[in-house]
Amino acid sequence: MKFNITGRNINVGDKTEELIVKKLGKLGKFFKEDTVANVTLSTQKDDITIEVTIPTKGTIIRAEERSTDLQVSLDLVEEVLERQIRRHRTRLIDRTQSAESFSSLFVEEEETYDDDAEIRIEKVKKFDFKPMSPEEACMQMDLLGHNFFVFKDAETNETCVVYKRKNNSYGLIEPEE
Repeated sequence: MKFNITGRNINVGDKTEELIVKKLGKLGKFFKEDTVANVTLSTQKDDITIEVTIPTKGTIIRAEERSTDLQVSLDLVEEVLERQIRRHRTRLIDRTQSAESFSSLFVEEEETYDDDAEIRIEKVKKFDFKPMSPEEACMQMDLLGHNFFVFKDAETNETCVVYKRKNNSYGLIEPEE
């Protein structure tokens, strides 16, 4: 597994890089050697945020954690990533063609997964998409008290999603052409 480590508002020294590679390198057993993990460190006041994104075929594994200590942030982000990887395992075994970025040992490893974690859809909603701007969609999402909102963009006529981010800003997901 390869690491692409960058820093925002922080200098990433050799010791920090070694710590990150040592801690997150444990996740390398789940991936092929040429898989790249993008690690971004940033600081804001006294908090250190670590964001890890691992693009794989068909999915992106991502975790972001914040604390006042680099070691604690690393531990937290490693736990989240490992939990996400194990959760996706059942799906990968069913669709081995999309397990291309994962090592064969990981896919073939015996399952220690409880059946209670099965995905169940309990409620289905249907509604008309009203064409609107992303700003209108954000206002509508806030009015409803939701964390995301699906809408049809008035300019492009494409289905898009706005979502609320951790720092009280908004994100927009648009389909690729």
